[in-house]
Amino acid sequence: MNFFCKISKFNCFRPFNVYFCIKNRKMNIGILREEKVPADRRVPFSPIQCKQIVAEFPEHKIFVQSSSIRCFTDQEYIDQGIQVVDSLDLCEILFGIKEVPKEKLIANKTYLFFSHTIKKQDYNRELLKEMINLNIKMIDYEVLKNDDGIRILGFGRYAGIIGAYNGLLTYGLKKQLYTLKPAYKCHDRNEMDNELNNIKLTNEKILVTGKGRVGSGIFETIKKLNIKEVNIDDYLNKKFSEPVYLNIDVMDYNERIDGGKANFNDFVNNPFNYKSSFMKYVKQTDIYIAGHYYGSGAPFLFTRDDVKSSDFNISVIADVSCDIDGPVATTIKPSSITNPIYGYNPIIEKEDNYMNNGVIAVMAVDNLPCELPKDSSEDFGEHLIKFIIPIINIENQVLEGATICKNGDLTENYEYLRDYVNS
Repeated sequence: MNFFCKISKFNCFRPFNVYFCIKNRKMNIGILREEKVPADRRVPFSPIQCKQIVAEFPEHKIFVQSSSIRCFTDQEYIDQGIQVVDSLDLCEILFGIKEVPKEKLIANKTYLFFSHTIKKQDYNRELLKEMINLNIKMIDYEVLKNDDGIRILGFGRYAGIIGAYNGLLTYGLKKQLYTLKPAYKCHDRNEMDNELNNIKLTNEKILVTGKGRVGSGIFETIKKLNIKEVNIDDYLNKKFSEPVYLNIDVMDYNERIDGGKANFNDFVNNPFNYKSSFMKYVKQTDIYIAGHYYGSGAPFLFTRDDVKSSDFNISVIADVSCDIDGPVATTIKPSSITNPIYGYNPIIEKEDNYMNNGVIAVMAVDNLPCELPKDSSEDFGEHLIKFIIPIINIENQVLEGATICKNGDLTENYEYLRDYVNS
């Protein structure tokens, strides 16, 4: 029989046998203190979310490692009945956000965090080696995917929400039209959204690339301004008496070099056969918000030579994707939360005062969700509760597919990292 029960609190359906299994296996869950420098104030679960989990699964316990920097205080967890401790040695499964310093790892545990190792990042080579040495099972949030191969978790939505806000903030400063309170100085998203009321636009054209999580976040911010969306033909050929925006995807700004018929599958498999057609949008754009995913080998959207063109009309670029020296040629470095804007001078191809004429104002903060740590953490925790907590204690394809190492070795899916850990 295929019995199902509804867990109304989390609004999801689970097979009865899975639910029974979870409800009868005791587990101590630990919430890690974030110790990477610079400090990250986000958490995998808010105090209220921790309370929800233990209420649904009372046989399990959650322990929160004491921290003075996270966005929710120790006392807020205590107020929800959650134990705050210095050590997580008694926990089997440990949830964090960023990489755990290798000297802080606890042997023989299961860890979940963003490891930043799957692309063979040099700076985390020793971390992965140590996790293997300590017989740690490492589950990486970045590669948790559903049956359709779509990522389950991420902070992309809030990167888009805040990135669009910062782009509009930058435009106000660049054009001396209005000022907005920096997102990181806002108490929460509600306060940030209220700041949008100070925006004064006239007939600007706003271009957005990307339709994934980041793109959806960008649209959330733009739509709060009641800005009209237009189609490609109107964007390129018409003038407006009000601000408008256009969202384009990868096949809207790439074309075959030979002039043949373009399609997405061909582009993914043969990106070298394509060239960018992005410049036709540049002529008509005042603000560009980049929220796309850039695949290796694909054409750059525009080059440094392109930026030198008299047709390059864009004055503000909010590069949420933030690929340094990549497809958006003006992104020459990441910026910081407290200093989010720098100028790109196309003539000298170097940084310059963004307020100078002819200099493009660039917003390229690479950790945008940290500006609203409470809101972004709650959003992330909701997805963890919906997709991961119900299966965390059982063997399943979703978790196994995201397990980088276990039993003192790399897993089969990540055997390609062998030379990385052996070097």
